[in-house]
Amino acid sequence: MKYVYENPKVKSKLILCDGLETETELLRDKTLYKFIWITEGEIELVINHEHLTFHAGEIVSLSYLHRVRLGVVNGTCRAMLFNDRFYHIIDHDGEVFCNGLLFNGSLNIISFPVSETDAVKLDKIKDVFLEELARKDSMQDEMLRIILKRTIIICCRLARNKHGVLPQRCVRFEIMRKFYALVDEHFRDKKLVQDYADMLHKSSKTLANILSYYHQPSALKVIHNRIIAEAERLLYYTTKPSKEISIILGFEDHALFSRFFKNATGLTATEYRMQSRMQKRERA
Repeated sequence: MKYVYENPKVKSKLILCDGLETETELLRDKTLYKFIWITEGEIELVINHEHLTFHAGEIVSLSYLHRVRLGVVNGTCRAMLFNDRFYHIIDHDGEVFCNGLLFNGSLNIISFPVSETDAVKLDKIKDVFLEELARKDSMQDEMLRIILKRTIIICCRLARNKHGVLPQRCVRFEIMRKFYALVDEHFRDKKLVQDYADMLHKSSKTLANILSYYHQPSALKVIHNRIIAEAERLLYYTTKPSKEISIILGFEDHALFSRFFKNATGLTATEYRMQSRMQKRERA
């Protein structure tokens, strides 16, 4: 079952659905942020053409940058999806603190377990959502936005719990989250760790220590992973030539991009695209 709220005047959209098997267009929609909660069994999602299996009691959060489709389905799920016009996470980051934590464009897919207590809360949110969807008044838009905000906050808390974030450690965790958000915003033009340390008003050593504390890759690795994720997306989902992609990603020298990509993936950009096309044909 799919429940949709749309405001055609501003093209905003909020969707709640039980099951995605018949709603594949929602997964293909390149404007939607997605929460997918595996409620029973297990479900395979192919995210940026990587096959990942999620189990009952897990939520995976995906930004509009992730390309996703269903793989093997041996369970059930519930999904809440929304676009930027309904809730702009960057503008509201001071309210929900999710940018860079729940949503980023990196290769690092965010998933977290749902406690029984929070499962009850999410079930109640669904009930309130359906009640509010039945109302047709001038306050409906804002009420539904509050429901989404509550969902995001619950998921942020679950993600923080997964990282073992205690109140006294929140400052360090916020620095890590902001670093990921800054990388998402600036990876095309800023490729040095010092650039991000300066924006965070920290030393590169302090940033390295914080990432290490939370068992994250090094700052340089995070930056490189974000560049590679975007390069792979452009090679896989577009027909743009490698030279144009290198310019989009901020490489003045195409040869430098070629070496960077091969060192990271083991393949040239041409080989990667050919391999990707073969995989697409095999699935078709």
